[in-house]
Amino acid sequence: MKLYSQQLDTYCAAVEHALPSYLPAPKDGEKTVCDAMAYACEAGGKRLRPVLLCAFAALAGGDVAAAMPYACAIEMIHSYSLVHDDMPCMDNSPLRRGKPSVHAKFGEDMALLCGDALLNRAFETVLSADTAVAADRRLRASFVLARAAGIRGMIGGQTIDLENEGKAIELPLLEELHRKKTGALITAACEMGAILGGGDESLVAAAREYGKSVGLCFQLVDDILDVTATAEELGKPVGGDEQNEKNTYVSLLGLSETRRLAAAQTDNAIAALDGIDGADDLKALATVLLSRTL
Repeated sequence: MKLYSQQLDTYCAAVEHALPSYLPAPKDGEKTVCDAMAYACEAGGKRLRPVLLCAFAALAGGDVAAAMPYACAIEMIHSYSLVHDDMPCMDNSPLRRGKPSVHAKFGEDMALLCGDALLNRAFETVLSADTAVAADRRLRASFVLARAAGIRGMIGGQTIDLENEGKAIELPLLEELHRKKTGALITAACEMGAILGGGDESLVAAAREYGKSVGLCFQLVDDILDVTATAEELGKPVGGDEQNEKNTYVSLLGLSETRRLAAAQTDNAIAALDGIDGADDLKALATVLLSRTL
């Protein structure tokens, strides 16, 4: 199934082209960790977060090229999170996108440093970017990114996840877990794009609501795929959630109700953009993400 429209494909291609240029060239003694950083960011992922950032920057009437440093920075943070997530102390996954995980290829020590380096490189990138975006919008977008990556976002969600393995939790806490762990960066991408593109507050709010719904739907579908897809389709072991005694929507509610909730979140995402000219590609993307198979 094709994930992106022709226009969104152009954003994805632009990110693929630009991302290596924002990664560090190794100096003496840095080659291994720099190689690991490049490996972690290599093509193979959907580039969903930077594509959403670019799409909302364009929807706001902004220059997508001027927002590109932020698009690459959010992909660095997403990549770092996957490196750490795969490590033995977390989900202990030897594969990512059909290839050895960073710790399997470079060792746990270099995987740890690789993730730390990508997180810091992301903020080096946004703080040093030579871009025409106004300083107040750059500062606001940087704050959104930092908040989404931190304790009130992705790290907070990961903490809830780890501390509740093997425990039964209620639906509100499960939703908070996933709105932070998976949804926070997706929501941030949409919000940052609208901010960087110069959108008004109503568009920023619409982008935020779209991102929240798409982010939660993305996790709901991930939970479904973990029990319905093959390892070949996902490019990583399946059934890991059950093996690690993770709390998932499927384990709590069953497949049928999880699918219903995912469809409802898709409807919410589309409704968030109702009445906004030029949002058709983003509405279509929400629908495609609901029925994705990887």
